[in-house]
Amino acid sequence: MNYTVKLITPSKKDFLIKNLKFKFERKAEIHGMCVELLTNNKEFKEMWEDNFDPMSNTVRPHCRILTLDDKKLKKNTVFYEPISKTVFLYNFDYYGWVKSIALAAASDFIEDYQSIHRRGYVHGACLDFMGKGIAIVGPPKTGKTTLSYGLLANIKNSKLVADDWFFVKITAIDCIAYMSERNSYIQKDLSENWPVFKPLVKETKFDFMQRGVANVAEIIGKDRIRHTTVLNHLFVLQRDKNEKRTFYHVEKNFALNYLIKNNFCNPHFLVKDRRKEKLRISFFKLLLNKIGVSFINTISTPNKTLEEVKKYLKKCNYF
Repeated sequence: MNYTVKLITPSKKDFLIKNLKFKFERKAEIHGMCVELLTNNKEFKEMWEDNFDPMSNTVRPHCRILTLDDKKLKKNTVFYEPISKTVFLYNFDYYGWVKSIALAAASDFIEDYQSIHRRGYVHGACLDFMGKGIAIVGPPKTGKTTLSYGLLANIKNSKLVADDWFFVKITAIDCIAYMSERNSYIQKDLSENWPVFKPLVKETKFDFMQRGVANVAEIIGKDRIRHTTVLNHLFVLQRDKNEKRTFYHVEKNFALNYLIKNNFCNPHFLVKDRRKEKLRISFFKLLLNKIGVSFINTISTPNKTLEEVKKYLKKCNYF
């Protein structure tokens, strides 16, 4: 991650926002919240519209994302005012961070306003298999996206809930996962491992980082997109050449400690303090107590990793 976040006061926010004017103002519905993008960047506006479900302009925003240019500041500078959930993004040219920071702001709102059902969020992929959901998380470059799309490409009854970020409601009975984005932000090399996605890659407009917003349903079908699922299992990815095992089960405390050590596999937190860490530990502890957990060491080829996961899912009657 190549951006820095500085927390600011409400008075500083008011000063920065005074007299600002933007060409584009777009509101998105993200898990029941209204998140507003204010920008002069046409590409950001268009990708935002493709990425998220729209929200009525009459709804007051829970969070605001403002993209600006200021030669006095370094590239990719972030100012965040956590009370109003207002984020200033200075000198950004990569939409991927814009959308991730928008999801982070919405997630920060959820953390600060808990309901009777514990709600949280996961930076990871989520798939559904006939009503049973799995989550895939891992530090950057461990193959989360490759594995999730491999499952979609190779298991007919798999359905996509989210490929990057999802929300979770923990009840007394189960854990319900919810999609966060209408369309996915895919990588141009997606079809190198899974050729079935070649037509999708061919028709997608990619940015300079070789990423683009795409409607995955055009390849796998609308009936294989799910808005929710009930989580049953968590797969935690690692890439450790010193670990001989490639697939193994662990105790819940081991998994929790790994997630804590790796910043919950989320590089996009806007606030990092002891209070927030306690909230995140509490959420993942509750989650892990209700679902199974396995570790996948992705030191092998994507196909071999996929076959190990498929073997486990078939054994547990996911398909």
